[in-house]
Amino acid sequence: MTDQQTNGAAAEDNSPQFSLQRIYVRDLSFEAPKSPQIFRQTWEPSVALDLNTKQKSLEGDFHEVVLTLSVTVKNGDEVAFIAEVQQAGIFLIANLDAPSMSHTLGAFCPNILFPYAREALDSLVTRGSFPALMLSPVNFDALYAQEMQRMQEAGEAPTVQ
Repeated sequence: MTDQQTNGAAAEDNSPQFSLQRIYVRDLSFEAPKSPQIFRQTWEPSVALDLNTKQKSLEGDFHEVVLTLSVTVKNGDEVAFIAEVQQAGIFLIANLDAPSMSHTLGAFCPNILFPYAREALDSLVTRGSFPALMLSPVNFDALYAQEMQRMQEAGEAPTVQ
């Protein structure tokens, strides 16, 4: 019985592991270059969102994933505000094959970070006295698939730094 328990414990050590260790704001910025004049104009905004993720391996099975949301809002031809948040997380991820690890870091982890980044961005914008952005959910699986397709066509291999 002891041998079975030992072998069972060894088998568990090789099973996939995923654990969120910490979520934090890595960087946060806000700029309203045309204030206070912008507040006296008719509000007809156009929003440009830039979304980016990056990841790097830390010690052992720990990985940092950083989701960056950059928003530029114009009112007519003038920039009303620029806001950016880098929402980061430290994840313990072990015993995954390379494709699963790539997908976890490129889609699953950013999906966990997005609600935190969206809330931080909305809070920042409303503190600047602008209406909340209310960003729609993002399909990180689709974005990941598009990036993998692009890399395959370019002959690049996905990497984890």
